[in-house]
Amino acid sequence: MFLVDLVHFDDNIPNWRTKSEVLNVNVLVLVTEGKVSYSINGIDYVGERGDFIFIPHGTRRAGDNHHTGPHQKYTVIFRYDENAVPVIPFLQNKQFVQFKLRNFQYAQRRFERLFEEVCNGGNYLSFICPAILQELIGMLARELEKPEVTPMKMKYAQLIKHYLLDHYREPIEIGQLARLIHRSPNYTTSVFREVIGHSPIKYIHLLRIREACSLLLSTDMTVANISSYLGYYDTSYFFRIFKKHTAMSPTDFMIYGKHTDHAELFP
Repeated sequence: MFLVDLVHFDDNIPNWRTKSEVLNVNVLVLVTEGKVSYSINGIDYVGERGDFIFIPHGTRRAGDNHHTGPHQKYTVIFRYDENAVPVIPFLQNKQFVQFKLRNFQYAQRRFERLFEEVCNGGNYLSFICPAILQELIGMLARELEKPEVTPMKMKYAQLIKHYLLDHYREPIEIGQLARLIHRSPNYTTSVFREVIGHSPIKYIHLLRIREACSLLLSTDMTVANISSYLGYYDTSYFFRIFKKHTAMSPTDFMIYGKHTDHAELFP
């Protein structure tokens, strides 16, 4: 279905530039830092952190560092059989797309994983890499179908998100988050779910369980200590939440977790 030719990670290259040419491949880009300038069929675009960019084959493209300086980005060069892929509008229409993803961190981890797989080589690359690329294409297609989020909703969601990132180990109630943005609890939950994709409570659990995975693999803390450290004062409840999100108990994760791709556990 999809064939990955190359994956690049451009890491603040001082004189990065790509000449003007008509592409005979497809290009998928995730900008992770800074800004990058593109000319697409004679029209100028600027990609910045969080932008997911698709450039279809047949496009005349040139690229350069933005005048503000170098940038970081992942670039995937790929091909696909048009008769073998599902109907995905932006692929079918060979449409240039520039879109700011709502779940940037997860997309970044998937690009990182794709880059690592290509760099490390090994068996089954022909299965693993197209599967990751297919997920990224699906993410972009799904995001494009969602209604546009207003700047104010994005601002509210980001305020809540940053608060949760700083306080996820503490007891948090929806009322606290509502007061943070001066809105009702129902509106607070609704706008966070619309922008981030999860309710605030589920997002707290995801942050805690992600931290639990790291602690289980990299420390000698007991499961009970980790449960308490992360704000779960009932260890049995921590077990249930952990298994719900990882499909393993904490004790099993200590044994098998190092072989698990954590990015797939936490979208």
